[in-house]
Amino acid sequence: MTDADEKLATKVATPVSSTAAADGASRDLGSRTGSTQSVSVTPKVSAPSRASTLHPDAIAAMMGADHGDPFAVLGPHQVSEGRWEVRAILPEAKGATLLLGGQRLPFEKAHPDGFFVATVESQGRPLYEIAVEQWDGSERRRFDPYGFGTTLELPEIEALREIGSNATYRVLGAHERKQDGIDGFRFAVWAPNARKVSVVGDFNEWDGRRHPMRLWQSGGVWELFVPGLKSGQTYKYEIRGPDGALLPLKADPVAFRAQHPPETASVLQGGHAPVWHDKAWMASRDERDPRHVAMSIYEVHMGSWMRVPEEGNRYLTYKELGERLIPYVKELGFTHIEMLPITEFPFDGSWGYQAVSLFAPSSRFGTPDEFVAFVNTAHEAGIGVLLDWVPGHFPLDAHAHGMFDGTHLYEHADPRQGFHQDWGTYIYNFGRSEVSSFLAANGRFWLEHYHLDGLRVDAVASMLYLDYSRRAGEWIPNQYGGNENLDAINFLRKTNEATYSHAPGTITVAEESTSWPGVSHPTYTGGLGFGFKWNMGWMHDTLKYISQDPIHRRYHHHNLTFGLLYAFSENFVLPLSHDEVVHGKGSLLGKMPGDRWQKFANLRAYFGFMWGHPGKKLLFMGGEFAQEREWNHNHSLDWHLLEDGLHGGVKDLIHDLNHVYRATPALYQRDFEPAGFQWLVADDQDNSVIAWARKGETESEIAIVVSNFTPVPREGYRVGVPAGGFYREAINTDSDRYGGSNVGNMGGLQAEAVPSHGQQHSLSLRLPPLGTLILARES
Repeated sequence: MTDADEKLATKVATPVSSTAAADGASRDLGSRTGSTQSVSVTPKVSAPSRASTLHPDAIAAMMGADHGDPFAVLGPHQVSEGRWEVRAILPEAKGATLLLGGQRLPFEKAHPDGFFVATVESQGRPLYEIAVEQWDGSERRRFDPYGFGTTLELPEIEALREIGSNATYRVLGAHERKQDGIDGFRFAVWAPNARKVSVVGDFNEWDGRRHPMRLWQSGGVWELFVPGLKSGQTYKYEIRGPDGALLPLKADPVAFRAQHPPETASVLQGGHAPVWHDKAWMASRDERDPRHVAMSIYEVHMGSWMRVPEEGNRYLTYKELGERLIPYVKELGFTHIEMLPITEFPFDGSWGYQAVSLFAPSSRFGTPDEFVAFVNTAHEAGIGVLLDWVPGHFPLDAHAHGMFDGTHLYEHADPRQGFHQDWGTYIYNFGRSEVSSFLAANGRFWLEHYHLDGLRVDAVASMLYLDYSRRAGEWIPNQYGGNENLDAINFLRKTNEATYSHAPGTITVAEESTSWPGVSHPTYTGGLGFGFKWNMGWMHDTLKYISQDPIHRRYHHHNLTFGLLYAFSENFVLPLSHDEVVHGKGSLLGKMPGDRWQKFANLRAYFGFMWGHPGKKLLFMGGEFAQEREWNHNHSLDWHLLEDGLHGGVKDLIHDLNHVYRATPALYQRDFEPAGFQWLVADDQDNSVIAWARKGETESEIAIVVSNFTPVPREGYRVGVPAGGFYREAINTDSDRYGGSNVGNMGGLQAEAVPSHGQQHSLSLRLPPLGTLILARES
């Protein structure tokens, strides 16, 4: 026995490189470097004096699933000139036969638990099948994973460190492929500190002895091609940490499909390209500047928008959502759907914000192919699809990627950096290039592979600040002594740059609740590079205002006007999101003061105010028909409310607001330019009246927005306007069509040459009680 054999016989604490090793047990470079070539040979059966040239301890290490370099032991190995050993672990086998060149060669059992060895004489590396004799007498044929070479190249592995590249999902995960003409799946997983990694699944009885993987030490990636596997089979990784401890089975961090919770395995997904029917949509998207178009977003939780109570309150499928949700959104005039996270997550109560399988659409609603069909349906209807995306943290579930290889691989080791106290989750280590690359590639994946139109990035503030929700002594300053998370800033900038470079026409939107400067400014100016930012301040201020009894609103007038002081500092989206209708906050309707009629009138006036305000629009599902109870993710929206005229009236108003908004360029073309906005009445707090002009790209495009937030109609209320002409009453939230009292202006007014509010022309308006008017100038 050689010295190398002796070394190999021991348990391997540091796995051997995937390059050829100078040991007596593995001298065939093909089994290491991957140049698998079919060789024409004339096999001969030998009768060795012992089953294998391997030391028994090496076999014992393999059978104990504690050997770090399986390709040094398993598969075909040249043990002398013209003589090869083929070794296989077959715990399930009563016996085995090697099939080569039309002949059947016997395997000999070298270990009672199922280590088999066959010897063949050949001048070249043999390609073979194994016939496994089952205990019931049947026979199952398969190719040997260890008869194939590596399927990776070093540049691919090195690219895993490049933030913004798509290497993560091209290299890692389970990919269907042909190897030497044989169908199967190539598995690759990043686990640099593991002592041993095996792929286990329903194809090998979840037995970690059967499919141990090869390590590329230069990148910490383990890989294995397993022939004969099919889409739909389940798998995980069995990992032994650096201390030798066996970890809980781990789901694949780059799984493209996952089991329906509470099951936690990853699922093999075939490598066929999605079938798309949205060529026209994608072409127009590439040419669109999202800042200058109408954007009205319907935020939806796919699991509770509508359920099927007669079938156990089950979810709608992606197919059913395409058939029901898409036409509904289109009819209401919304331009986009924003899905609460559908990246596979274990706990329904997290609403998707604690994801495990970031590359897998949730199996709650169907397969990845059915999700593709849903996106196709949306795009064919002219509806964009946005995804709530959560790169800031992940759950502690045992099958998730916390302590993935026995070390804090994806998360910070220090809980002052790596544990989120509010949510009980791990925080990604953005300073590790492979982690940031993993996350950035995930964002690209949804935009490129699934043709999604944008990412709304969750909880950005928690990523930007090292002391977010922490007291003194609970956080670690950056290298300059500050509280800015420099690694997270770098990650966000590079992710945004990659997004806009590789997926033109898509958008990124930050949910950022602080005054961090330049969130939606380009990175070359020092910004974070997002396309848009949620205006959380506007949401909180205006909801605080509208929840006041009208008699007290004069004392809170600043809550309406303050947002215009900074409205053009960012590219803002005005959100009335799911966060405002949960955790005891009640519904939007429930926030409104007054009797039943006044509650609906207040809500309608508020919606009119919002649609006339600078900024793109976002409304959480149920708000469009004034859902009365607080949102509950376990139940469908209360669709029966639409039988009530007041609820139906709110829905009709949202429909009309969206259609008027999209048809009136003044309301969206210059959302982020001070020149597109002009105050008309900002200081009439005594009457709780507010008015402004919105201007489009041409002088003729003008819209006037006037809100009266008291229940008192106001006759002859004069408002100055920037130009003469006829102003059509495009929206009156007090219309009887919506359940209002129908106080209005008979369809419109001609501007009079009467100076008012610093303008040369003005309108004498009938202001409805608790109502908003939107008047569009007709030249």
